[in-house]
Amino acid sequence: MTPKAPRPVPRRSAAVRVTKRRLFAERIVRLGTENAFKIGPYLKEVEDQGQRVIKCNLGEPDFPLPTHIAEEVKRQIDNDLTHYCDPQGILPLREAIARDVGARRGLTITPDRVVVFAGGKPSIGFSQQVYCNPGDEIVYPSPGYPIYESFTRFVRAVPRPLQLEERDGFCFTGEQLEPRINRRTKLVFLNFPSNPTGGVATRRQLEGIAEVFQRKAAPQARVYSDEVYEAILFDGARHESIASVPGMEKRTIIASAASKTYSWTGGRVGWAVFPTAEEAAVFKNLNINVYSCLPAYNQMGAKLAIESPESPPHVARMVAAFQERRDLVVRALRAVPGITCPVPRGAFFTFPNIAGVCKTLGALDAWGRLPATIRRRSSPSTLFQLFLLYSYQVATLDRRSFGAIGSEGRHHLRISVATALDDLKLAVARIAEAARDRAGFASFLKQGRLF
Repeated sequence: MTPKAPRPVPRRSAAVRVTKRRLFAERIVRLGTENAFKIGPYLKEVEDQGQRVIKCNLGEPDFPLPTHIAEEVKRQIDNDLTHYCDPQGILPLREAIARDVGARRGLTITPDRVVVFAGGKPSIGFSQQVYCNPGDEIVYPSPGYPIYESFTRFVRAVPRPLQLEERDGFCFTGEQLEPRINRRTKLVFLNFPSNPTGGVATRRQLEGIAEVFQRKAAPQARVYSDEVYEAILFDGARHESIASVPGMEKRTIIASAASKTYSWTGGRVGWAVFPTAEEAAVFKNLNINVYSCLPAYNQMGAKLAIESPESPPHVARMVAAFQERRDLVVRALRAVPGITCPVPRGAFFTFPNIAGVCKTLGALDAWGRLPATIRRRSSPSTLFQLFLLYSYQVATLDRRSFGAIGSEGRHHLRISVATALDDLKLAVARIAEAARDRAGFASFLKQGRLF
């Protein structure tokens, strides 16, 4: 029998549907951002029109890097300390961090538990990547530092925002945390003193949080204690770390940086103390994969900053200036009809409630009439934020910038007092004027300048 000839393979017809591959991985659309940087183009747009913007949006001290630190960095460059170094952080700096963090918290810390990062931010996302699988739950404060929420979605963890209330000083208790803790919880973020609210937790509050965490969370769960504003405290407030509560040192990541304490945001030197050397080694490997190592000359500058007796007077002068500015801004905002403003006890921000202003200006109704696509990425306080920028040349940040999930119906602004005193006086005067400018607000909305 003659074998049958094989059937010819049909040519691909133009009608055959071909799945088009996307340029970007699907995970990238889940990654959020930090609006303090995102609004840069809007600021530039206003400035390009010849107008000077009072910048109350960035969390950056407006003081220069202290001379003794700057001189040390330059000296180390002259010494040719400009080559690759230990990806975990040079040993002299890790030793200094271990001594300082331990002494301030009553702990004994060894340098092998310390990892140095490119600022205070990388250890946030790294921690979510290291500890969390898809479906694990992450608890974080809202309002809170936006990268907590941003990376939670990126790693496909389940966000469990804990809404902070003005009446509680934007702090929380163990009782408030308890409903959000279960055996699927993998990370709990704390941030005291807080960005954006200036909330400062007491020892008693931290003990209550620790009790709930130890009782309900799995042994593998960790607390990430973001203490980057630890040196900026007002009215005699004292910084307390949950790592100092009995039983918590081996379950807590203590994170801080040189950025705020020494007004050195551009130095990009941050660090974290991990519960074990084994965990620290994993983060060292992430450093190797991402940026190899940090400049050793900056690390030596950070070592001097931590150890030098010249540093505390600089910090004290900066904190005193921030407190003077805070007092001025809070007093002025409280005089504006429609604004309430708690007194922050730390960091360098005020977080006024502008619900009354949003109602007076018609922002609530105006926002409700916007297309759904715009509503999803904005709020009534966003409208007032943009009105302040474009019509009154004052840059602030809205409530959604510090945790969008569950922020509906919450109307606040973050106003940084890391701005010259005379500029702050002008800024709050403009805010007071804008708060009653209903006609100007309506005119602004007609221009269509929205996110």
